[in-house]
Amino acid sequence: MRKTLSFAVVHFTVAFSLGYLLTGSAVVGGVMALVEPACNTVAFHFHEKLWRRLERRTSPAVAA
Repeated sequence: MRKTLSFAVVHFTVAFSLGYLLTGSAVVGGVMALVEPACNTVAFHFHEKLWRRLERRTSPAVAA
């Protein structure tokens, strides 16, 4: 759990920093730090669904 929390802190920090550096606005940086990880979470869900479907198609059939 510590590794997950550490990664979350890094992720939020990078998103905030990039937003702030690109715009000069702490508000935009803060919004990016909240919105970008939420969008990635949704994208990751669909990525995993697609990946599982592809794995099922390429895995050899189990003998009965």
